Amino acid sequence: MGCPCDGAAPKSSRSFPMNWTAWQNPWRLMLVVNVAVLIGVCLHKLTRPPYIPYVHLLVDYHFGFTKRALIGAIVSLVTFKVPMWLVYALAGAAWLVTAGLFVELFRRSIGFRDETMPLFVLMAGSPFFLKNFMFTLGHFDIYGCAVALGLLLAPARSIAFVMAAALASMVLILVHHIQVLMYVPTIAVIVVLRYYLVLGLTRHNVVIGMAAMLAVGLLFVAAQFFGTVTVPPAEFVAYLDSRIPAPPREDLLRYSHGFAYIWYQPLSKELQDTWERLPSNLLGVPVYALLIWLHAPLWRYFRALLRSLADERHRRLVLAAIAAVSLGYLVIFATVFDYSRWISNWAVCLFLILHAVKGLPAARIAAPVANDPRNSVLGWIVTLIPRVGIVRPF
Repeated sequence: MGCPCDGAAPKSSRSFPMNWTAWQNPWRLMLVVNVAVLIGVCLHKLTRPPYIPYVHLLVDYHFGFTKRALIGAIVSLVTFKVPMWLVYALAGAAWLVTAGLFVELFRRSIGFRDETMPLFVLMAGSPFFLKNFMFTLGHFDIYGCAVALGLLLAPARSIAFVMAAALASMVLILVHHIQVLMYVPTIAVIVVLRYYLVLGLTRHNVVIGMAAMLAVGLLFVAAQFFGTVTVPPAEFVAYLDSRIPAPPREDLLRYSHGFAYIWYQPLSKELQDTWERLPSNLLGVPVYALLIWLHAPLWRYFRALLRSLADERHRRLVLAAIAAVSLGYLVIFATVFDYSRWISNWAVCLFLILHAVKGLPAARIAAPVANDPRNSVLGWIVTLIPRVGIVRPF
């Protein structure tokens, strides 16, 4: 008969490789933890009534052309009374579509392998991206991201690609005119990198591109300066209240009354409100800087990707595009005070541009994010941060 230790040794030898693999390559475990964190953010979000997104669904084109009214107008075609759960249904569907598009984009442009798992975790698990979109469920930022992801996946072989991008950008502006600085510049970068750099410039496609930019710009001007509700506020609020299902909840009535000013507020008042909040908002800048630094392996990969490009002109163009997108966000920071949302969407725009750059001709393959202890520590920190927030960090 063997001694008792004879039976214990094989069990230890079987478990050791699995534990060693998890220690050496923990990124798959990070992915699982990210899913758990995401579920926690979702459950937390469902306990917080989405008052402001709900009010947006009440506004349509009943009083004529109105800014921020497209989603509400589409809802009004289906139902006049707007239940609260519809905010979660629409926003949840948009989130699922966005997540699915990103996974498919990553599969196509980079691929799922052990060496690419750190890059996937740093992007998909970033508190700037899907987790923050879950926390801001009901806000309209995610629609711009979804459109950009769709354009990164769509064929870009004809001028129809340019026209589709322009049409989608106009729809985004009708959803919320701030998209003209939030995601439309990134969409323009995607069009330039995927269509114009590949197929070249011709008189035909340049004219269509310029006309598309002009149409998008004119629509933004119309939404910003001519989309203000003209009827008396009492009449506007009464109409919003009529779209709340009976019996009307007191909290919903309070928010429909309290946030109706959004559709009357001029740009000058938005600037005033933002600059009054600027001192307190600037306190979050060190936190944003730290969050950006935690993604250092991702930024190093982006830099390596740029250096690997075969054409120096492409590299300079991408750097100019990043600067232009960032400049647009600086204008947003000076205009609207939801700083946590803006910094998160800026980071997402960089993720999207990275994937657009991945499709450009390269002289060599950029080295993937290394699976080393330092990057693993940063990956775990990024994984455990549930989200960035809406106005202030966390």
